Amino acid sequence: MNLPSTGLTLILGGARSGKSAFAERMARETGRPVLFIATATALDEEMRERIEKHRAARPAEWQTLEAALQVGASVRRYAPSHEVFLLDCITLLVSNVLLSLPEETPFEVVLQHVQAEIEALLQVQKERGGLWLVVSNEVGLGVVPPYPLGRIYRDALGWANQRLAQEAARVLFMVAGIPLVVK
Repeated sequence: MNLPSTGLTLILGGARSGKSAFAERMARETGRPVLFIATATALDEEMRERIEKHRAARPAEWQTLEAALQVGASVRRYAPSHEVFLLDCITLLVSNVLLSLPEETPFEVVLQHVQAEIEALLQVQKERGGLWLVVSNEVGLGVVPPYPLGRIYRDALGWANQRLAQEAARVLFMVAGIPLVVK
């Protein structure tokens, strides 16, 4: 699949749909310097092992920036210039925002924090240029979560995905490892 050489490509899909593997393959195939932006945090042993597995699988020449929050500011401060930025993933970034706030934080306040993260990310994407491959889960296709926190998360992530898709040159939806072009 041919991607634009610049601009934002949003890669959506369900859990284990092949989003990350596809984004990594697309970044590798550019042959250009890649900055991998990781938003995962190791909250337990299983996640720690998963992060280590992903680190080991990345090409050695890629640089990695780990930023659980304030991703836009972190990329802006990062000195080396890159031509390809792979952010994996918005799903965990929104989760990190939610977990950084008190449990009873109203949706409107959560959304303000998520909006600030996404707008800062879009601003640095425009400043830096290059090709941006941004991975996120689509969690809005299932049942309505039975708990308020789950609904807040689903709605905040849905907003983030819509905002990124609005600015993206291309939006892909992964199904069973196959990319479907949405935009």
